[in-house]
Amino acid sequence: MQTTIVEQNFNEIEAEVLIIGVPQHPENINGWDKFVASFSAQLPEWIKSDDVKTDFKKLVKMPAMIKQGYKRVLFIGLGAKNKLTEDRLREVFAAAGKDLADLKTSSVAIWTAPFTNDKLVCEDVVYAAAEGLGLGAYEFEGYKTDSNERDVALETVLFLSSADEEELKAAFEVGKVHAHAVNEARNLVNMPPNILTATEMANYARELAEKHDFEIEVLGKKEMEELGMGAILAVNKGSVEEPQLIVLKYAATDTWEDVVGLVGKGITYDTGGYSIKSKDGMVGMKGDMGGAAAVLGAMSVIGELRPVKNVVAVIAATDNMISGEAFKPDDVITSLSGKTIEVLNTDAEGRLVLADAVTYAKQAGADYLIDVATLTGGVIVALGMDKTGALTNDEAFFEEFMYAATETGEFVWRLPLTESDKKRLRKSDVADLNNSPGRDGHMIFGGGFVGEFVGDTPWIHLDIAGTSNADSAHDLGPKGATGVMVRTLATIVERMADTEL
Repeated sequence: MQTTIVEQNFNEIEAEVLIIGVPQHPENINGWDKFVASFSAQLPEWIKSDDVKTDFKKLVKMPAMIKQGYKRVLFIGLGAKNKLTEDRLREVFAAAGKDLADLKTSSVAIWTAPFTNDKLVCEDVVYAAAEGLGLGAYEFEGYKTDSNERDVALETVLFLSSADEEELKAAFEVGKVHAHAVNEARNLVNMPPNILTATEMANYARELAEKHDFEIEVLGKKEMEELGMGAILAVNKGSVEEPQLIVLKYAATDTWEDVVGLVGKGITYDTGGYSIKSKDGMVGMKGDMGGAAAVLGAMSVIGELRPVKNVVAVIAATDNMISGEAFKPDDVITSLSGKTIEVLNTDAEGRLVLADAVTYAKQAGADYLIDVATLTGGVIVALGMDKTGALTNDEAFFEEFMYAATETGEFVWRLPLTESDKKRLRKSDVADLNNSPGRDGHMIFGGGFVGEFVGDTPWIHLDIAGTSNADSAHDLGPKGATGVMVRTLATIVERMADTEL
């Protein structure tokens, strides 16, 4: 999408659709009378009779009433103007994005004034519009033979505003970058596992590295064996696909210090291994690499916006299959850290690959760690499908992270990790740790297991098992992959570039 900024002249718009926000009491908007005069004197009556609605996110389409540069108007209800927030704006524009996609619209004009209030300025509106329109219009092309291509995509967005043109364009570009990265992550999660193998994920990372001038390292099975990555190798034992440890480095300063480590679980398909899932439980396991997708999406944003903060991204990619060589309950494995692990559940494989991945991230210089994973069904039981669960060992780091999550509107809820929990993880007759202490507190034990490998490094664990995929269309997109945490991960890196912990 490209954008231009023009003054609020409704008679000189060149766009297929004009978007007009309609809050309660629209007559109080500066310039409202001018718009009514350019569109139709009947508009106030239509609003009064509820033909044009002011209810939040209610959409009404109308054709242009007289000869104009636009073909139709899309009215969007905003509710009470003083209750508008950045989150609500994002939802409004995502709803518009869905409608514009259905209309096969290539160009749109947006009048910014109705969307502003005492807390929201034009830059906020433009940012939310770029992000919301991009997220709302997303559709996975898929593999149907009738048509894999959308005929028309939104290419041009015109804003009617008297605010500074350069500032608005900058806000638009940031929003557009965020939306594009989320949609790329959605594509990865939506891809079937016979196509998105660990090797193909590594190839995607190589393309990302070339585009953004990242340093990249990809470790295969031989390199993992030489380093002693027994945890990820154990998970991979039942597979014919080579495991891949993908490492991307973004060097923003001359010295490699004060580094943020982003670690993603990249299980491209999870059968559960010998602790096999039910037939219904296996459906959707192509999305068990949602954490990896979130990290790759965040790196895409970082590569575009270039924050002054060093970042290393580490993704452990493999599938978890069953064969005569697959790892088994009762096995004891040795991780990259040297810690030994008693395997009690082969379906608790994500924490195993993350153990080696966070260890490698520390060895690569990470001073802060955030791991992201579709780790446990326990987080869904505890928090539902719409909340990401979190654990941490550092209050200041987590507080800064929550500012980022609040800014992006991605709901995160912290759960406790107590000394009692840690003792249960360390309870084993034959090894340093066990990988599955029980079903109670499942999310805490899953993430807490990863925490056993971070030491004193400030660390946040994010369990996105519920939020990575949507069973039905939602405020910011369609059914399927959500691309959750892409924007928050990128935003915490941007915030850390500007603040000191």
